[in-house]
Amino acid sequence: MGRTGPFTGQSVLLGTAPLRFGRKSDNDVVIVSTKASRLHAEIVVEDGSYVLHDRDSRNGTHVNEQRVTRHVLASGDVIRIGDETFRFETQEAMETVMDLSQADLPPAPAADPGLLRVTVVGGGPVGLAFALLLEDALEGNVALTVYDGRWTRRGSEVVWKDETQGNVRRQQVVTIQSRQYLALTEEMREALFGAGQFSEMWPVGPDSVAGRPPRNIRIAYIEDRLLELAARKPAIRLVPRRLDVEEHEARTAQEHVLVISDGGRSRTREHYIDRFGRADSSVYSLDGEHLHDLVLGLRVKSPLPDPTSVLLTVSQNRFLLNSLRGEGFLNMRLTREEAKAVVGIDPERQVFADCVAARPCVMSRQEDNEFVCPTHGTLFLPALLRGSVLWKRIQEGLRMFGVPEEDLSAITSFRLDMVQRPRFTAQLRRATASGPGTYGFLLGDAANAIHFWPGRGLNSGLASATSLARSLSRAWRGRPLRDADFIRHEAAMSMLQYRHKSRAWNAMVATDDKGVTRAIKDIIARSTEPLPDARAGAGEGGSDLEGLLERIAAIRERLAPRMPGLPGDEELRAHLSALAPSTLRTLRESGAWDTLIVGGEEVDIDLFYQSDAPVYVPRPSGPRDEPRDPRDPRDPRVLGHEPGPPEAVAGPRG
Repeated sequence: MGRTGPFTGQSVLLGTAPLRFGRKSDNDVVIVSTKASRLHAEIVVEDGSYVLHDRDSRNGTHVNEQRVTRHVLASGDVIRIGDETFRFETQEAMETVMDLSQADLPPAPAADPGLLRVTVVGGGPVGLAFALLLEDALEGNVALTVYDGRWTRRGSEVVWKDETQGNVRRQQVVTIQSRQYLALTEEMREALFGAGQFSEMWPVGPDSVAGRPPRNIRIAYIEDRLLELAARKPAIRLVPRRLDVEEHEARTAQEHVLVISDGGRSRTREHYIDRFGRADSSVYSLDGEHLHDLVLGLRVKSPLPDPTSVLLTVSQNRFLLNSLRGEGFLNMRLTREEAKAVVGIDPERQVFADCVAARPCVMSRQEDNEFVCPTHGTLFLPALLRGSVLWKRIQEGLRMFGVPEEDLSAITSFRLDMVQRPRFTAQLRRATASGPGTYGFLLGDAANAIHFWPGRGLNSGLASATSLARSLSRAWRGRPLRDADFIRHEAAMSMLQYRHKSRAWNAMVATDDKGVTRAIKDIIARSTEPLPDARAGAGEGGSDLEGLLERIAAIRERLAPRMPGLPGDEELRAHLSALAPSTLRTLRESGAWDTLIVGGEEVDIDLFYQSDAPVYVPRPSGPRDEPRDPRDPRDPRVLGHEPGPPEAVAGPRG
């Protein structure tokens, strides 16, 4: 199996004939590296084993980074020839799972060829949504097993663990776009969107379908309802433990599909990193530094009406309130210095800990007004130092959204990061006489953990689950799956990645009138620096307020046709005047959300799965056919323009 280099992900099925490696074109595997010799190495069968021989190469042949002249290959051995590496794998004695168009795939297993066997790693909203969508699409022809270590058994039920069992439930409110929730089954929508369980806080926009606005809903509620629904499906088996990939290697080898949806820090993805490829973070760098943000999540209860909260949120880049009838998280973008202050302190050992910033953890308010991490027993240090700079700025954010300090009930943090993933689909094992062949897929945060604000990941996660369920339901015919079955899904995933990475970049940087691009967190940091004496004494706070009100008025004018109940100038002036001049300066200089870029249209998964898309079929030319300019939009042979006669358009595509 190719591990690195041009043959990555490709493979060769070894038989009785020797397999030769080298630069010369008549070798079985041609190595393009200049470090390879013309005939570099050869694998031959000796006494029932596959043996690697170095053929007097100039730079040597290496197995597991040890130079060898002769080596009996064992499963898992890594061979390096020149700059390229290969891994030797065996299924059973004398049988290797590989194919480079040198051997036909063996037939699918005879035992119940109509049943698609799927393992899902990670039972969060994305993993459960995928399982339910596929169960609905392949009813009676699929068996799904879903693993999650955050579950436990309560009698005959599988439920989410609570804090006493080491699982702090996520209480964030997330915004689901209509394009995503309308793609769910009717049964799933009924389970999620009961009366009083969601709100429609944000207005209809270009990403809305059929005039339906986005819906705000608690992520823990989504998790509960989908788990209950999955438990009622005989085709879905719920396993309340984390899947150890190495321990279950033999089991997963008998599955057709392994779905990896266990989060941005997925251990399963890292186990198969050679197949999916390593993420590239250099694409999202500014001045040579990989760009990321740390956001402080403050669980609050705001008395402000939704229209006012929306207007205040989109008018600046420091705070974002996402709530369900006022209850949710106020997310605060931190500067570099502020991020260093997000630490906990162990009250017994008197040592600092970064659990709230690194894991992250949720620190809940206790009776003595201290914020405690139940997992690590640490206290939120800035809350203990009430006079600290960070705590004062947190209080200003609460004041901006009318939140009394006693209604701040918990503190957590989110890391906003951007990476480029090379692929989302990989063949983990080839089909053999003893195994069906296994395809692996990255979904949710395991695929795209590059969200430009907390909660955005659920939309791309649901879209990825919808896409994979559609691809599998179309492809499954009881035969081994192929790369070609997932071209549409891989295209949809790449489009999701592009949407997020482009929005993420524009949510993390801003370009001024002179064309200079800076990180927004650095713009905020600069706004917090002391003003020169001349400016400080010139009523600068008043001009900041007027500038902010002017910006808000322009935004309100755009939103008013889609969002009734927006506050007037005097109401806003009275509300914002209560903020400190330094806060007003930060709000103004941070800039408004670039909603035209950060918002915009959601990825339309339907685009990749239309069954009636026209297919171009050339019309036979004859003496009566007059030549036409191919740029002429009236020419029926130009794809995407007016339809021509019947023979120019084929029937529906499957």
